[in-house]
Amino acid sequence: MAASRQITVLRLPPYHCELNPIELVWAQVKGDVPRNNTSFKLSDVKILLENSLERVTADKCQRCIHHVHKEEEKMWELDNLIDVAVEPLVINLGDEDFSDSENEF
Repeated sequence: MAASRQITVLRLPPYHCELNPIELVWAQVKGDVPRNNTSFKLSDVKILLENSLERVTADKCQRCIHHVHKEEEKMWELDNLIDVAVEPLVINLGDEDFSDSENEF
């Protein structure tokens, strides 16, 4: 369905809300509603939600996307640092000749 409209679906890693711009937008909306809620009536909460959603502009969305890109860059940098700092661990699963070192564990 997306391909027929020239839309690319981007799969995000699970449990990494910092890589999902909509989470930043949703956090803003969720914060606005309770911060401005003085009556605690469901009808007023609905109005607060609608007002908060109206304040989500294209500019705010772009800033959230930019923030996510910066977070992704930081993660790539950390990943590269780990690759450099951590010595690789190789476990051979094939037939091999065991030495006396196996008794050390």
